[in-house]
Amino acid sequence: MTQTKSKTLYDQDFYQWIEQTISHLKSGNLEALDRDNLIEEIEALGKREKRELESRLSTLFEHALKRKYVPLEECYRGWEVTLRRAQKEILKILRDSPSLKGYMQNIFLECYQEALENMQIEYDVEFPQNYPFPTDCTQLLTQSLAPVNQASEY
Repeated sequence: MTQTKSKTLYDQDFYQWIEQTISHLKSGNLEALDRDNLIEEIEALGKREKRELESRLSTLFEHALKRKYVPLEECYRGWEVTLRRAQKEILKILRDSPSLKGYMQNIFLECYQEALENMQIEYDVEFPQNYPFPTDCTQLLTQSLAPVNQASEY
């Protein structure tokens, strides 16, 4: 005789589990909480925020590399729009989670290397192996990364 594990509300209806968990938290009914799944979900939230920051930073570097080193003028405006969007999205992430600024400082070179590898596959252009952009987070996220002599408004 095979014993099957009974499914919890978490397994059956995730949204209802969230609503129930919120209700238990608001009412102070901490004994009724599904602690294991709640801990797992909170940990996953932090990981998602980090992955989102990494993804946005890699996108920023990919488009900054393209804009600065790939001579396709017809693409400049689109790349600049993506650059600006990535900068704004990263600023929003850091506004909501300021402690991730330190994490960003730790990963920006890794994200640059990832972006560099992607661009070397995509374009037959010489890209710098050494990081060519501002290392200060504020400058990186607020200044134009387009070359001055080729800048278009964005």
